Amino acid sequence: MKHLFNILFFIILPSLLFSQSDSINVELKEIVVTATKTESPQIRIASSITVISEQQILNTNKNSVLEILRDVEGVSIAQQGGPGRLSSAYIRGANPDQTLVLIDGVEVNDPGSANNSYDFSSLQTENIQRIEVLRGPQSTLYGSDAMAGVINILTKKGKGEPKFSLSAEGGSNNYYKGAASANGEFKGFNYLLSFSRLKSDGFSAINKKYNNAEKDGYSNNSILSKIGYNFNDKVGVDFIYKYSFSEAELDQSSKTGDDPNYNYDFEQQLLKGNVNLNLFEGKVDQRVGASFTKTISNAVDEFDELNPNTSSTNYTRGNRIKFDFQNDFHILENNVITLGFETEEEKAENTYSSISEFGPYENALPLSKVRTSSVYLQDQINFGNALFITAGGRYDSHEKFGSEITYRIAGTYLFSKTGTKIKATYGTGFKAPALFDLFDPSFGNPELEAEKSRGFDFGFEQFLMNDVLHFGAAYFEMDIDNLIGFDENFKAVNINEVKTSGVEMFAAVPNIFGISFNGNYTFTNSKDNSTGSPDNGLVLLRRPKHKLSLNLNYNFNEALNFNLGFRFVGEREDKDFSTFPVERVILDSYSIVDFSAAYNINGLIKVYGRVENLFNADYEEILFYGTMERAGYLGASLSL
Repeated sequence: MKHLFNILFFIILPSLLFSQSDSINVELKEIVVTATKTESPQIRIASSITVISEQQILNTNKNSVLEILRDVEGVSIAQQGGPGRLSSAYIRGANPDQTLVLIDGVEVNDPGSANNSYDFSSLQTENIQRIEVLRGPQSTLYGSDAMAGVINILTKKGKGEPKFSLSAEGGSNNYYKGAASANGEFKGFNYLLSFSRLKSDGFSAINKKYNNAEKDGYSNNSILSKIGYNFNDKVGVDFIYKYSFSEAELDQSSKTGDDPNYNYDFEQQLLKGNVNLNLFEGKVDQRVGASFTKTISNAVDEFDELNPNTSSTNYTRGNRIKFDFQNDFHILENNVITLGFETEEEKAENTYSSISEFGPYENALPLSKVRTSSVYLQDQINFGNALFITAGGRYDSHEKFGSEITYRIAGTYLFSKTGTKIKATYGTGFKAPALFDLFDPSFGNPELEAEKSRGFDFGFEQFLMNDVLHFGAAYFEMDIDNLIGFDENFKAVNINEVKTSGVEMFAAVPNIFGISFNGNYTFTNSKDNSTGSPDNGLVLLRRPKHKLSLNLNYNFNEALNFNLGFRFVGEREDKDFSTFPVERVILDSYSIVDFSAAYNINGLIKVYGRVENLFNADYEEILFYGTMERAGYLGASLSL
């Protein structure tokens, strides 16, 4: 690994010496922000990043961000029983809590959860401008939790003349959804206001093929408010408030887990304010920001006829307050230096009680908090519009486990005459122990250290026929150690190690006569290397080795649109915890086909429909949990 960049340098040196900057003919279209925390053309970025545009989301007519992420290379999804239930995203085989999730740049990983992960189950696609999925260790810019990657969901802001829209749809399982929004701008002031509500009778959270007949419903209410004001071309402010409240009916996690009165409430709030400054004739950009997030969950299971001896209550509350100050210096031509400072405080509390055949049990995490303060530095250098190097480092000071230093270097070179891009990155990451792991009186350990990762990737991208065809591939490896597990007394300790590697490939045709296509394939090999563990040398659970996604879209005359999606997920391993000793089982591979269509009648009214799981595939993402059968939906929207 230490010779990787030396090899890359000697490969590109001859072309660098003789190439001419004016010979570049590859268009620099897509602008991304997650990879460098600055606006950068995607073609100059060495990182493996996937951008899902607003139009791509609209083409599928899908409501859930989770459903969009299922088709991203390097990402696999596992959900405990359909919409509204705990949903996890695995990037490059790493654990879900090792991926940082952002909404408009605000960290939304839940400090109140047992592992500080993010639950995607309630996140809808309304008003999303784009989604950027960044793979590989990213702690240099983003700190803790970004060990395996970052998922950044960016919402729209008001622009243009005032607009108002309404939409409604309904379908299978007594599903309905309604949404309303207004946005626009006027003399430097911009605004967006949105509200949506959905409800469904759902299906059994535990698979009905095991004779679980009771349906488990789900509802969600979401609000998004964004306002901004530009005093002039040098000073502006932005404010965001996002609220979501969902209710879901659950089942027990067993083969015959039907439970008619097991209910789960989940509330999320996000508040953010930014002051944006452009100083010294554009030489310095500054952003001063403050954000607050809060999550409250409450799961209550009462006695019932099916479970007359079992009841439980689990209440959790977590919040995060963060202040950040980012400075981007454009002093030298073809060079951007970023210097940032952050400090955040996380808080959490939890109470749990249960009654079962084993007797009563109670446990409580008292209100606990921890502060982390950080500084990071990054340099982006452009050599002749052909070679682009990004390097950076970060120092984090955590008041419990101490300090952590991470770094990252990334390089890409464009052979403009052939439309070829080669790229390579190497970086380190870390994850601070969750508050539960540190402070829980029964299972916590205040002596825990941070989990750590080291990872690299290298690959190429090719543009052909004036960017009509774009394809590429990348190989990746990641080593994760110091992982938190449990000793013989069920106390949290740093004992586990994991190694993942694989290949990601993609191809895209943006638009030929109204037809666009994109597809990707991911091979992931993830293994448990924990010394002394019974799982040593075995694959990690719920990660498929093979995943393939294809999407074909046809747009006729900007009025009629058809979209066809195909997804193949290979075999995965899971554990049957109802057996003793616990047995490993293999979950079968499966293929899903989705179809959607939309017709824009007059520029104001659009009617649309979609069919999910068109061929009614029978499959499980997690052992014993139910998944959506074939389902159909129809809807209409009005824009004024």
